[in-house]
Amino acid sequence: MSDFRDNAERSRYELAVDGGLALADYHRQGDVLAITHTEVPPALQGQGIAARLIDGVVADARARGLKIRPLCSYVVTYFRRHPEAGDVLAA
Repeated sequence: MSDFRDNAERSRYELAVDGGLALADYHRQGDVLAITHTEVPPALQGQGIAARLIDGVVADARARGLKIRPLCSYVVTYFRRHPEAGDVLAA
């Protein structure tokens, strides 16, 4: 089971998976989410959890009319691997 949410109080997206919590920290700048850091618990690494987390961030940004500025190396790589998500990439 997994549970995705925007924890705006802590300026981060969270994906709860199998007792662990993956995080994507952000700073909101107008209509842009600057994603500064992603983190997946060691026990869950290598299972595609970070990609699922950023998939959720991209879907949320689309739904809210926001753009994403990737400042985290993982998110930069995510956008290179997922050109279909380019519509939410901040210029």
